Amino acid sequence: MRAAYIEATGGPEVIRIGELPDRRPGVGEVAVRVGAAAVNPIDLYIRAGTVAMPLSYPFIVGCDLAGTVEEVGPGVTRFQAGDRVWGSNQGLLGRQGVTCTRAVVGEEWLYPTPANLNDVQAAAMALVGITAHLGLFDRGRLESGETVYVSGGSGGVGTMVIQMARAAGARVITTASTAEKAELCRKLGADAVINYRTEDLEERLRALAPEGVDLWFETQREPNLERMVSLMRKNGRMILMAGRAARPVLPAGPFYTRNLSLLGFAMFQFAPETQRRCAEAMNQWAAQGQLKPVVGKVFPLEQTAEAHRFLEASTLGGAGQVVGKVVVAIE
Repeated sequence: MRAAYIEATGGPEVIRIGELPDRRPGVGEVAVRVGAAAVNPIDLYIRAGTVAMPLSYPFIVGCDLAGTVEEVGPGVTRFQAGDRVWGSNQGLLGRQGVTCTRAVVGEEWLYPTPANLNDVQAAAMALVGITAHLGLFDRGRLESGETVYVSGGSGGVGTMVIQMARAAGARVITTASTAEKAELCRKLGADAVINYRTEDLEERLRALAPEGVDLWFETQREPNLERMVSLMRKNGRMILMAGRAARPVLPAGPFYTRNLSLLGFAMFQFAPETQRRCAEAMNQWAAQGQLKPVVGKVFPLEQTAEAHRFLEASTLGGAGQVVGKVVVAIE
């Protein structure tokens, strides 16, 4: 098989493209002819060595995939050859990644692909969609009629949060840096969009939600907890899912006296059964046209290093170029 892999951690330049041996699926495993693999910030951290994970070299990069089942191993009951599937959680905790022409994945990490999504779209919604669903519903306990605020509505997670929250009957407020990104957020279902470069975020949010925000979904790496607490409604919930090095100040007094909750989570800490429930809801919404993956930029397999450079510059470098997801098209 052809793969994008590393033999040591480092910058994007350590990514190699070459032939690696095919692997046959074992008990409970599925061999997938990969059509597309998404690129996520966690892929950058693992490749760079800034997040320690057990790596078996040569290590194939990437945790999200979509493709077609080629072969199933003993004990597999949910899939058969020819089925279209998507999945996430690969390249983590000792599992090999999936930016390759053929990947072997545990059955528990795969889900049927809705007929109205192609492989690039299905891969694009994988990690970010499961993350959004876990934050909104497992951790945030979102209810219809509540007000949700999500930062960066045109980003990978943000685009999913907007659509899922609207599908659940919530009112959604988000931020964007340009008129074009704001228009995308509105098309996805955002009720209000704040341009954080030209408008005062706190002033606008108070005007849009005078009683406060019920569920704050923070996607930025440097959360401002003092501002967040001041803008929350009583009994509100604040979600943190980014910012490994962040050490924000929590104003304890106004936090606890307003019955607020601060909830953190990492997607890969959740069991396959929990993530499958997220995927089933995502598939239903996608099939109904209520959840549309946003693909920002597509690279061929040979340019996987460039895909990493692009995402790194846009996120860690602050260029802000990414709208939706960066995806590597395998075939």
